[in-house]
Amino acid sequence: MPNQKSYQQLFQRERRRGDLVFAVIFMAFSIFLLSQIGTETAWGRKTKLVAQPYFWPIVSLSGMTFFAVLHFLGSILSPRIPGRLQELGFWLRALEYVAWFLVYVWLVPVMGYLPATLIFMPLLAFRMGYRDKKMLLTAAGIGFAIVLLFKSFLAVKIPAGEWYEYLPDFMRSFMMINF
Repeated sequence: MPNQKSYQQLFQRERRRGDLVFAVIFMAFSIFLLSQIGTETAWGRKTKLVAQPYFWPIVSLSGMTFFAVLHFLGSILSPRIPGRLQELGFWLRALEYVAWFLVYVWLVPVMGYLPATLIFMPLLAFRMGYRDKKMLLTAAGIGFAIVLLFKSFLAVKIPAGEWYEYLPDFMRSFMMINF
């Protein structure tokens, strides 16, 4: 019977580097979410099935888990392509920028929005490979423009830096309000 395919042939596909890692993470995450559904929603009394607070989240998470398992099976049954660890390392390198952002968010209440931004913008530009002084000054200028836009014009509530307390009285309130 030439038209019939085996189970393995049905799920076999061309696997990419890092696909198995992604499939495992995605499946574990969807199973975790599905396991938490009982603590996050409730089944209401005297309510139609589709109006239940529990119904649509369980439908969507069940679908997510089902397709995550299919993705995992397809990834396992596909021929392995070398380079999985190299791809995982490439993904993990992106976490460096998460660390930069967390340090920045931690330092803004200490240093102030303006000084932290004026330090981090050129540092990140330098980290991304821009070594020219003109580009680093441009990054600082863009940082200053961002601070002006968000803090001064849009009046976004960003905590004033602790360092602003050491400024002279006439500058302290101006810096706390505008920068």
